[in-house]
Amino acid sequence: MAKLNVAPTKSNYLELSRQLDTAKEGFDLLDQKRQILVYELMSRLGRARDAQRRLNEALAPAYDALRDAELDVGSAGVDRATLAVVFDHQVDIRQQNVLGIRLPTVTAMTADLSIQFGIGGTSARTDTAMQSFIEVLPLVAELAELENSVIRLSRELRKTQRRCNALSKVFIPDCSETVNHILSNLEERERESFVIQKIIKDRLAREAEEG
Repeated sequence: MAKLNVAPTKSNYLELSRQLDTAKEGFDLLDQKRQILVYELMSRLGRARDAQRRLNEALAPAYDALRDAELDVGSAGVDRATLAVVFDHQVDIRQQNVLGIRLPTVTAMTADLSIQFGIGGTSARTDTAMQSFIEVLPLVAELAELENSVIRLSRELRKTQRRCNALSKVFIPDCSETVNHILSNLEERERESFVIQKIIKDRLAREAEEG
């Protein structure tokens, strides 16, 4: 801890005491924010892990179906077939406010799937592969939302933690030591002033008796 470089005066004592009270209140608010951020972050981390697991489980049969389709018509045949696909989907991205942090809400909306491939040049497993990949789009959107939210919450948590540390480990201890130092000086001056006044009073009393 280090004392702040200020003169030990009554005005500085009052001003630093006010700043110290404000800093302590600010730390309490930041600490509450930090706890809420930790809760929100851990909650979304758990949901992100679950979404990643569900996405992996959904992608496995989709890739299996794609591999089977490539075995049927070859990878070049699948590539040619995908060029003719017409499929409408929308990704809706909105914002929600959590502790002043704008977190995304992502929703993937897909239209009803129509017949995309002709009889020639493809196989039934080509349709199966396409259907399987379309079905994972909402999971991709969910995971993107959660991962983006985790990143933003982590950044805000680090920022809040730095501010808490600056207050609790630097400013509040230094300010407290300075306030105590000034108070000690003011009390010492008051004692010295009292002693001097007593000496003067005693001297005046003796002079009055002698006179």
